[in-house]
Amino acid sequence: MKTVLITGCSSGYGAATARYFHDQGWNVIATMRTPRLGDLPKSERLRVLALDVTKPESIAAALEAAGPMDVVVNNAGIGVVGAFEATPMTTIREVFETNTFGVMAVLQAVVPRFRERRGGVIVNVTSSATLAAMPLAAVYTASKIAIEGFTASLAHELGAFDVRVKLVEPGYGPSTRFTANGGERMQGLIPKAYEPFAQPIFAAFAQPALTTKESDVAEAVWLAANDASETLRFPAGPDAVALARASGGPRTL
Repeated sequence: MKTVLITGCSSGYGAATARYFHDQGWNVIATMRTPRLGDLPKSERLRVLALDVTKPESIAAALEAAGPMDVVVNNAGIGVVGAFEATPMTTIREVFETNTFGVMAVLQAVVPRFRERRGGVIVNVTSSATLAAMPLAAVYTASKIAIEGFTASLAHELGAFDVRVKLVEPGYGPSTRFTANGGERMQGLIPKAYEPFAQPIFAAFAQPALTTKESDVAEAVWLAANDASETLRFPAGPDAVALARASGGPRTL
């Protein structure tokens, strides 16, 4: 029976992915900053562990407690929407600490294990913001595009050791992404001068033509984790799939 470790499982895409893998018969290690079962299944095949991807000691403790694993899913992330000029550097660094450096920190701890056993799968969850330029998301997009380039390079690097590396690119999920985890960091990020520009954008966010469901992301992560081909990118959700097709890049659709 295979084992997957997933970061950022307190809600949203991470929790849905944990449930999906559990339903497929896997052992699941669901991690989050503050451990709680929430709506995750109570099962001998699912464990909840504390893991803050911004703290090396937390990563080390979680991996020690987790034991051997076959797949690691880097899902933990935070969002921010606002005008770049109004976004404090402290907020920018906070976003990068989780979305970019947090992924790298987890993988620096995981990669030696996979390399030594010559096997394993890494799935990094980014965003459809990497597929097309989106206004008022410059900082968030930068943090995710960094992981796209990092992952593409790492896939070559670790392929020599039979370790597969994949990307999942979720579309916009109003109930799970920005609105759920933006919180106080978004306050004051739309200066008055930007209001005429921002208002129609936020109106479009409120009533998007296409949206991504949690199940879309869970299914895409499952496909990526079990894909033995050289496919790197897996868009998740109808809006992400549409953007991927429009971009003309090599995607699994």
